Amino acid sequence: MNSQKFLFTSESVTEGHPDKVADAISDSILDAIMAQDKKCRVACETLVTTGIAFIAGEITTDCYVHMPQIVRDTIKDIGYNSSQMGFDWQTCSVVTSIDRQSPDIAQGVNIGEGLFKEQGAGDQGLMFGFASDETPELMPMPIMYAHKLVKRLASVRKNNSLNFLRPDGKSQVTIEYENGIPKRVDTVVVSAQHKPDFSYEEIKEGLIEEVIKKVIPKEMTDSDTRYFINPTGKFVVGGPMGDCGVTGRKIIVDTYGGQGSHGGGCFSGKDPSKVDRSASYMGRHIAKNIVASGVAKKCEVQVAYAIGVAQPVSVMIDFMGTGVIPESRMIEIVKDIFDLRPAAIIEYLDLLRPIYRKTAAYGHFGRNEPEFTWEKINKAEEIREKAGL
Repeated sequence: MNSQKFLFTSESVTEGHPDKVADAISDSILDAIMAQDKKCRVACETLVTTGIAFIAGEITTDCYVHMPQIVRDTIKDIGYNSSQMGFDWQTCSVVTSIDRQSPDIAQGVNIGEGLFKEQGAGDQGLMFGFASDETPELMPMPIMYAHKLVKRLASVRKNNSLNFLRPDGKSQVTIEYENGIPKRVDTVVVSAQHKPDFSYEEIKEGLIEEVIKKVIPKEMTDSDTRYFINPTGKFVVGGPMGDCGVTGRKIIVDTYGGQGSHGGGCFSGKDPSKVDRSASYMGRHIAKNIVASGVAKKCEVQVAYAIGVAQPVSVMIDFMGTGVIPESRMIEIVKDIFDLRPAAIIEYLDLLRPIYRKTAAYGHFGRNEPEFTWEKINKAEEIREKAGL
């Protein structure tokens, strides 16, 4: 693909998208429990639809949190505050069905139990991290622009700059690449839920002027760039009333927009003993530091685990033809610098904190939030030195 022109598309969704409402609720419950109990085991799943939020999962903790109130507060914060939207924080039903973590799983995770005495992975699985030098955030350009568009949608809704907006919305950005380098924005799609008493032209003009032009650099567009604004012509019914939302259905939005790979496990609602979350964060940290070091322009990292076993069963690195040292040497350097056992990852990235609600929308990666320790490039210089650059 690097030697030809091609188009690549990524999408993102607002915090009011039904799947993201579900993610936010799951992560809010995780945060509330983790704030009191760092040894908790949380796997919280949420389903939202018209007038209902259903929470289920396996949670083991010594503390008490008022889950229905957490659900309502999260929905309120997102902006579903009117029954006219078919989903209202004050009147929606909240149903819970929570059990404890299976003791068979717990003995493989808890230190000193199971066949192996150190903390093992909470499940088998494969996790990926990715980084690219095509944006300052070391992320693929299509997903970064898509995230910024929906984040801008939420901002102008909340500050009332565009008073016709409701919480649900989506973006999609297509970038034209040439020889692996992003050259121009080919297509921008923005679909934004709105109040009924506004014309299509009002909505289109507002979204172009206050959202798209504020996000997409002018130098990346040309006369052939296409814009699709609410392409059906109307988007009044949205959120959980328009579509059922479920935790973990936007895993590509959460990661790299389809570039790189994804192991399949979602992040939201899971405490960091689940390597689906913690090892994916570590994979991103490693890939980002490798690209920041100058060893490669693109890097994909894979780690895989067996349940109850601390050391990963495999580590893979792919420079996608952009590296200046062999991948085999880079794997040796990574194993020398980074401890990939789950307990070590949790300690190194300081993951036993109530930081996860913030991750639930606009991507888990490419955001320089102070809580997002996996975005630090604190090991880039050490990688550079060990690589002999």
